[in-house]
Amino acid sequence: MHSSSMEQKAPVFSAANLCYAAVLTALVFILTFVPRIPIPLGYAHLGDAVIFASVLFSSRRQAAVAASIGSALSDLIGGFPIWIVPTLIIKFVMVEAVFLVVRPDKGPWKLTSLKVFLGFLLSAVWMVVSYTAAGGFLYGSLEAGLTMVPGLIGEGIVNMAAAYAIAACFMRVPFRGYGYNLKR
Repeated sequence: MHSSSMEQKAPVFSAANLCYAAVLTALVFILTFVPRIPIPLGYAHLGDAVIFASVLFSSRRQAAVAASIGSALSDLIGGFPIWIVPTLIIKFVMVEAVFLVVRPDKGPWKLTSLKVFLGFLLSAVWMVVSYTAAGGFLYGSLEAGLTMVPGLIGEGIVNMAAAYAIAACFMRVPFRGYGYNLKR
C-alpha cells in the first residue's frame, strides 16, 4: 500500500550520512589543527570556516558532530586538553546559531543574503564571548580571558570570509543528498 502521506525518509544513521559526517569531522580537525596561529591561552585557526559552511550543506546533526568532535580532537591532540569540554559546548552552539538564523531546512537560501551573514556573525560573536568567558574561568580571572579577544575577533572575521569562499565553491559542485535547497 502506497500513500503520499507514507513517504520513505532516509535513515538518520545510514552509512552515507555517517561517512559524510566523518569527512566533515576530519576537515574541521585538519583546519583547526594545522594552521594554528598562537594567541594568548590558545590558538586561532581556520576550522570555523568549515563549521559555518557545513551548516549550509549538511544536516544539523552532521554539522554539530563535525564541529564538536573535530575541534575537541584538535584540542586533545594539540596539547590543550583543558579546553575539550568548553570546545564541545561552544562549537555545538556555533552550529545551532547559524542553523537557527539561516534555517536551511525550511527552504532555499541565498549565500549573499543577510540571514546567512547574520548567522555567521552571531556564531562568531558567540565564539568570541564564550571562549573569553571559558578562558576567564579556566585561568581564574576575566583579565586572562580578555587577552584572547583580539585574536578571537580576528579568527571570527577570517573564518567568516573563508566560509563564504568554501560555500561559493560548494555551490558550483553537483551536490546531492546531504544539503538543502539553495538559490544561486
